Amino acid sequence: MTGADLEKQVCLNENCPNYRKRNVGHIIKKGYNAKGNQMFKCKTCGTRFPETKGTVFYNRHLTEKQIILICKLLVEKNGIRAIERIMEIHRDTVSSIIEDLAQHAREVSDFLITNVGLSQIEIDEMWSFVKKSKRKLNKEMLDQTNLVTAGYTLPSNQKQSST
Repeated sequence: MTGADLEKQVCLNENCPNYRKRNVGHIIKKGYNAKGNQMFKCKTCGTRFPETKGTVFYNRHLTEKQIILICKLLVEKNGIRAIERIMEIHRDTVSSIIEDLAQHAREVSDFLITNVGLSQIEIDEMWSFVKKSKRKLNKEMLDQTNLVTAGYTLPSNQKQSST
């Protein structure tokens, strides 16, 4: 993953007292794993985790470049089977990545705008395609994709939570 920032890391161990807390000083760098990803350690609970934990890049056999290419192909309105043929990977892998992209919609959108150089319009087209092609997205995934789509406003009975 591009740039392991110590200040952005949080402990994802639900049993840790510092679960999801930022800038408490409990996360330290702890070497690299076999894939070359920066490893971190929570000083509170002792859990070690890679920089990709909690992201769409975690526990994938595909490289970061391949996942970014899938995003770009989605922007160009390629279907799942077309992406399968272009990248020579199984369609279930493509579907799984699309579901993870929806789960991490806000982080993916920010990453694609700042690191890949896509525009907000291209991001909106990608999320529209994801919602259309993946009819089995759960409510949380749909909510995440709606929040990052430009022009979408929350219904008056809902408030956007700031996490």
